[in-house]
Amino acid sequence: MKTYHQKPSEVQRDWYVIDASGKVLGRLATQISTLLRGKHKPTFTPSVDGGDFVIVVNAEKIILTGRKPDQKIYYRHTGYPGGLKATPYKMMLAKHPDRILRLAVKRMLPKNRMGRRLLSKLRIYAGPNHPHAAQQPKPYIPR
Repeated sequence: MKTYHQKPSEVQRDWYVIDASGKVLGRLATQISTLLRGKHKPTFTPSVDGGDFVIVVNAEKIILTGRKPDQKIYYRHTGYPGGLKATPYKMMLAKHPDRILRLAVKRMLPKNRMGRRLLSKLRIYAGPNHPHAAQQPKPYIPR
């Protein structure tokens, strides 16, 4: 029996909507990265973008466990000498709640062209509304 290799023209994409209120950041990010990658499908091929589109609502209501809300710090560098910037989790949650989840998912995807393409299929909204009703997204129920 030959191994099945999915072609890009055979990919069937669905739209899923996930409510992030009360969900733990890391566990939600792993579910999202699995959906984006297409690993939940029996036709999964590592070299083909066979994943689905994911819409996340209520990103501002995501939670962290333990003392992480007080201790977690996000780092970025401006590119200039001495340009390391540190942002605490609570400030990031107040200003950009969508970036918290986007960074967690980005770090779980491949670090190449395909990973950047997969991340473009992720839509994150801080509130409960999203403008993607025309795509008829299905609510995602984790298995």
